[in-house]
Amino acid sequence: MMVSGGQLGADESTGPTSGAPTPLYDFQPPAGTPYSMEVTTIEDFHADHDDWPWNPPRPGRATFHYLILVTSGVLKHDVDHITRTVTPGQWLWVRPGHTQCWHPPSTATGPFILFEPDVLEAGTARLLAPATAHDAPAVLTPHPDDAPWAERTARQLLDEHRALGRRPLGLHHALRRNLLQVLLLRLAHSAGTPATPSHTTRRAALHQRFLDALELHFRELHHVDDYARLLGCSVRTLTRAAQDAGHSGARQVIDERRLLEARRLLNSAGWTARAVAAHLNFPDPADFGRFFRHHTGLTPAAYAVQAEHQEISPCRAPGGA
Repeated sequence: MMVSGGQLGADESTGPTSGAPTPLYDFQPPAGTPYSMEVTTIEDFHADHDDWPWNPPRPGRATFHYLILVTSGVLKHDVDHITRTVTPGQWLWVRPGHTQCWHPPSTATGPFILFEPDVLEAGTARLLAPATAHDAPAVLTPHPDDAPWAERTARQLLDEHRALGRRPLGLHHALRRNLLQVLLLRLAHSAGTPATPSHTTRRAALHQRFLDALELHFRELHHVDDYARLLGCSVRTLTRAAQDAGHSGARQVIDERRLLEARRLLNSAGWTARAVAAHLNFPDPADFGRFFRHHTGLTPAAYAVQAEHQEISPCRAPGGA
């Protein structure tokens, strides 16, 4: 079974004050598991980790992907402070860097795939960019025509993973990698998966470039015209691209990304409101406080207290389903 280490990655800041941050888990598969991927089942994972990481539930972040198909029962899992309920036939996809929190083990069963980003070939990674973006849907419902095929492929991947030693190692890994890539491509472009059809348009392509630029620069660039200049387009064009993707405008996209990072940091004990304001380049803590309260209805201090309480009680996010 996969056992994620509790070590902080090199890019995980502990904040300017004492206290433990939300831990960042590195990929640490069992000895002998080759090449950046492990495949198991929900039930085996729960059985082998009965005291981690849900006893007690604590938020964490990972450097790798979690991809889970629920075939029976119900799985509850918090992704970026929202409780997701995954029912049979649905997939949960937690991307690297998402804050997540496990709920206590339940009756859910199904294949469970863990993989690092570098297991994907470069061309496949480019095709999957919309599906691996930080704001892509966490719960996927494939089209009915695709769902049985996706489950069969996941089980073939599980069988191949368990076949270690029956084939030369290079062939074994090539089979695993290709099964995973085919599965991800089919899931990402299934007719029932939200957020993919619009990516065929020119504006959708611009919106994806905007999201990529935002992920790199959200700390220092806070205005729509900053990103319009960076992307070589007008503010009006960028706003329309964001609206086509379901947002009220590009300003909303920027604010949501800053808010997400603020919530992640305030959920870590080492970060004060003043430190978060400085980290996100707000002019002063009061300006950050107004921004945070406008979007959440809570002051940063009140949110931090609530987040601290949630670390010792079942994880429930404000507004979570």
